This record gives sequence, structure tokens and C-alpha cells, in this order.
Amino acid sequence: MKGGRRFSFSALVVVGDGKERVGFGLGKAGEVPDAIRKASDQAKKNMVKIPTVEGTIPYDVVGRYGACSVVMNPAQKGKGIIAGGAVRVITELAGVRDIVCKVHGTKNAGSVVRATIDGLLQLQTIEEYASRKGVDPTTAQLKRNTKEKKNLAAAKPAGAPAPAAAKPAKPAPKR
Repeated sequence: MKGGRRFSFSALVVVGDGKERVGFGLGKAGEVPDAIRKASDQAKKNMVKIPTVEGTIPYDVVGRYGACSVVMNPAQKGKGIIAGGAVRVITELAGVRDIVCKVHGTKNAGSVVRATIDGLLQLQTIEEYASRKGVDPTTAQLKRNTKEKKNLAAAKPAGAPAPAAAKPAKPAPKR
């Protein structure tokens, strides 16, 4: 066979059980079915557990891989999955029912999948966080709630005057 004519196919596969477990795999082979088989085998081996709270993620998180970053925010019950492409597939397979996501940077499928998994791996339940910090879970939850209230109060002080109206924009010069 002459140089440059050797073809190979790559397949990116995401698997999940719909109950907080998801994984991805990349397979390469000379034939498409072999590449898919290799990718799905690797995906099944690489499944990870994703903590969810009432069908959404516990808090905001940003996953990064290369030039891609995926911003994931929890959503209210009934909002649905507001995400595009690979992020939607991963969150559906992970069993997340309500989430809002935005992909920044490259939209390459492989990078988006890895960035999404990176973000989901950053998530912890309140029990995991409390055991890592060495505190009681109820204490950790109370501290989190008071921090959120302080952040909201700092963002909008009580009795603050309304912002002044913006100046009208100058008209564009005529050519």
C-alpha cells in the first residue's frame, strides 16, 4: 500500500445509566464497528458517579479542557436541560433533569466532552465536603447558606438609589 492511504476511524462514545453514573471513551480502528466497540468498552470502564440534588447539580461549576470551558448552573425543577450538543447528551445520560449550560471556546466534540466531565467531577455532596473539611454536614450547610445570603446582600444593598439613566448614544457620523 502506498504512503498516505492508510485510513483509520475514530469514535467518541458516551455511556450512562441515567442514575448519576456517566463515562466516555475514544476508540480508533481500521473499521467503524471496531472503533465503536473499543470506545464503548473504554467508556464503560471509565464511568464516574455524579452527585445530584433533586434532579440538578448542587452548585455552579466550570469544567475546562484545552481551549474549551463549559459553564454549568443548577436549574429549578421543571426547567429541563438547557444545553447544546455533547453537554446535553452527557447530562441526560448522567440522570440530570434540570440544568443550564454554556460552552465557551472551542466547540470540538472531544474537548466539550472532556470539559463537561471535568466540571461534573468537581461536584461534591454536602457530606463529602463536610468530611473533607472535618466538620458536621449540617454546620457546613448552614455556613454555605449564610455565605449565599451575604453575597446576595452585598450584590444589592438595601435602600440603594436606582441607577441613573444612561446617556443617549451619539449618532454615527454620516459618510
